[in-house]
Amino acid sequence: MHSITDWLRGLSGSVVYAVVGGMVLVEDALFFSFFVPGETAAVLGGFLAHQGRVSLGWMVVVVVCAAVLGDSAGYEIGRHLGPAILRTRPLRRHAKRVDTAQDLVRRRGPAAVFVGRFIAFFRPLVPSLAGMSRMPYRRFLLYNTLGGVAWGVGFTLLGYFAGAAYSRVEGTVGRFTAIAIGAVLLLAVLVRYLRRDRSHGRDRSDRGSDSDSDSDSDSDRER
Repeated sequence: MHSITDWLRGLSGSVVYAVVGGMVLVEDALFFSFFVPGETAAVLGGFLAHQGRVSLGWMVVVVVCAAVLGDSAGYEIGRHLGPAILRTRPLRRHAKRVDTAQDLVRRRGPAAVFVGRFIAFFRPLVPSLAGMSRMPYRRFLLYNTLGGVAWGVGFTLLGYFAGAAYSRVEGTVGRFTAIAIGAVLLLAVLVRYLRRDRSHGRDRSDRGSDSDSDSDSDSDRER
């Protein structure tokens, strides 16, 4: 995540909007895009907005629009491709999760579109399943928009306020770190000094005992 942030920092404002929006859109549009970090992209967009790289308001608009359009694209893919989606290799590997998502769509209907937005595995899958189930698009669009707004605003602001909190504590953490390192170094020097002093004391005592034993032997010889 840190490397992605550094990469985005080097881009211009318009490219940052495009990259973040593209990642969110692709994750939602493709039913097998579990590897695309759309949620992370939204958080990073908010983080970069706090750093002044982009506008927070425009980033929220980009993320929300990408989320809604991505889900709509996923709905159309599911409606036209139908059950063929379920026979693809990526979904066969997650058969149990796919069954859970299908059951959620059957039981909750349009509400599953809203709920699925906040579950990582379901986010790219539920729109396609909604299209396969022939859910009326107007009903789908309503819950899709509600979920997209709540998710997009929430995670973008999460990144923004996380950046604000990081900036506030960065200096304090730096001072505490310096103090802790100094204390550790001081303790290491003290321990080393005590060990050296103890070893010298042992050497002196050993020498004293040797001299005593030598004097005893000399006295025995004289006798």
